[in-house]
Amino acid sequence: MDAIDPTRGFLKDVKRIVIKVGTAVVTREDGRLALGRLGALCEQLQTLNYQGYEVILVSSGAVGAGRQRLRYRKLVHSSFADLQKPQVELDGKACAAVGQNGLMALYDTLFSQLDVTSAQLLVTDNDFRSPEFRKQLTETVNSLLSYKVIPIFNENDAVSTRRAPYEDSSGIFWDNDSLAALLALELKADLLVLLSDVDGLYSGPPSDPQSKLIHTYVKEKLENTITFGDKSRLGRGGMTAKVKAAVYASQAGIPVVITSGFAGDNIVKVLQGQHIGTLFHQDAHTWVSNGELNAREMAGAARESSRRLQAMPVKDRSKILLDIADALEASEKVIVHENEADVINAKDAGYETSLVSRLALKPGKVSNLAKAIRVLANMEEPIGQVLKRTELSDGLILDKTSSPLGVLLVIFESRPEALVQIASLAIRTGNGLLLKGGKEARRSNAILHKVITSAIPENVGAGLIGLVTSRDEIPELLKLDDVIDLVIPRGSNKLVSQIKSSTKIPVLGHADGICHVYVDKSADMEMAKNIVSDAKTDYPAACNAMETLLVHKDLMENGGVNELLIELQTKGVSINGGPRASSMLNLPAAPSFHHEYSSLTCTIEIVDDVHAAIDHIHKHGSAHTDCIVTQDREIADIFLRQVDSAAVFHNASTRFSDGFRFGLGAEVGISTSRIHARGPVGVEGLLTTRWIARGSGQVVDNDKGVVYTHRDLTHQA
Repeated sequence: MDAIDPTRGFLKDVKRIVIKVGTAVVTREDGRLALGRLGALCEQLQTLNYQGYEVILVSSGAVGAGRQRLRYRKLVHSSFADLQKPQVELDGKACAAVGQNGLMALYDTLFSQLDVTSAQLLVTDNDFRSPEFRKQLTETVNSLLSYKVIPIFNENDAVSTRRAPYEDSSGIFWDNDSLAALLALELKADLLVLLSDVDGLYSGPPSDPQSKLIHTYVKEKLENTITFGDKSRLGRGGMTAKVKAAVYASQAGIPVVITSGFAGDNIVKVLQGQHIGTLFHQDAHTWVSNGELNAREMAGAARESSRRLQAMPVKDRSKILLDIADALEASEKVIVHENEADVINAKDAGYETSLVSRLALKPGKVSNLAKAIRVLANMEEPIGQVLKRTELSDGLILDKTSSPLGVLLVIFESRPEALVQIASLAIRTGNGLLLKGGKEARRSNAILHKVITSAIPENVGAGLIGLVTSRDEIPELLKLDDVIDLVIPRGSNKLVSQIKSSTKIPVLGHADGICHVYVDKSADMEMAKNIVSDAKTDYPAACNAMETLLVHKDLMENGGVNELLIELQTKGVSINGGPRASSMLNLPAAPSFHHEYSSLTCTIEIVDDVHAAIDHIHKHGSAHTDCIVTQDREIADIFLRQVDSAAVFHNASTRFSDGFRFGLGAEVGISTSRIHARGPVGVEGLLTTRWIARGSGQVVDNDKGVVYTHRDLTHQA
């Protein structure tokens, strides 16, 4: 017998129950009615009826049953020639009419055998718009229940004004799950039970061996982390519809349990308080231990897991990364599916084109991420490297070694691939990690986090990488300067600025990506056109894309500027001008020199020489990435030495400013800070140092007991 769940003590007070049985339970794989399961269901309802419960049944299955009957009828009345023609899909409303008759006849027969009376009530969405109907409905149901009659509800699909059964999800209710939730509220039920073809709600598709049954649904914790499988085999919603209905009803005060309708006694077990199915309750968040929702505990779990990770042999840590790469490739289909859903939702919500572009995982992106992780896995071991070795005195050796930072908090917007890159770098460097992505990438982040953590062995713990699902947790996390060692924001200027002003924890990142390309008078114009075009159009939404093009004034006279403008305009780039350029070239005025377009738009300005270009960059740039195109090596050296940016290039596109392209394997972001790490931050940027001393009994004794040699042994074998 399943254990009694102490959180389900409220069930002893339940009297009125709404039970919804889904199409997958009512019908078999071939579409015929499942007589055995329906018989077992009716026996359970009879038991409850005799025990004094008021039972209301909402039954799906009419359309599926009717379709089976009409297919047979059509086959019987078709000639051989008719069967050779393309077969037209059967009318769903006709299927509903035929199936409802047969389904109710079967319920009547089964209940009659058990000495129970049932009643049929067909409703449509429009019915509930009438207050008079709702009042009469309650009176009728109360009257039936007083006679121990079991009301059986179904949507009257045959005359519904929906376009077609299972295709239109508009209205007050949109399927039998939402109808059951509506009836539970309308009829003041004490409990709603949704019967499914699986044991309850899982953390992922039930077919995935990594998925786990969720016994209590906590909305604040789980709503952004669950990956749903395919919809119902024959019905219109599947588990997604059940969860939506369950959340709706439970938040309104009606407890809900989702459980399997395949077992012959699950409803009785639910009412006994046994630990089966998934419970939805408006107070569920108060039943879960604080540790599961507490920001401090989450950070502590990441630190403990990181220490276990650091203690593993080097090859075992590398194997985790290789397993993650394999898992990503194996899950590419579901990852792309979830990402496409995020992109559609972002477009429907009216997000900017640049954000939608950053959100989308382009074709081949998952495979490229897996390749980058394998490169990272095969890199030289970064932890414990001896950076400097010094003999302090005879027999006393001091090593300066590389060491993990500890626990990282990374807050990022839009780009779901950032989650993969950051997680793999954290594992490679032995750091614990907390991640908070933007709501626009909710489904992408949830599936990527699930795939990655499923590859982390249990002796390390999935707590190594925590996914923060609520925006409300961020302020609490930013207060934890004693357990979080570094915050890395990746996103808008506003996001980075807000975080920097809200925490004592060190922050690594950049607020803007105002990148410049300066084309000098000695530039090879074909090279210049290629570099400028690539820097702007290869990925306009990237932080390393060119936002301002600076050109030497002599290029106005020899036609070089026009060549550059034509090159950009033929690639669809809109061009604004600074004061000189807008006047001389009749261009629209730029909104500001410190403007990050993140789109196919840029600013152009005319400057006198390389020194004027450098002054402009220092005044208006963001110290991210800047480039000079010139054939004059002396001019190039001036630019490279004097431009104070994290990355400075000669005759190369700004788009090369990237951790993977730098050979770092991946990056957690690009830093414009001058402390610790600068530029693309890869493995080295996530490490700090420790001092390891090995002696043979030395003591200081006021510096009388030791003779210092301070001999550098770093390069000795």
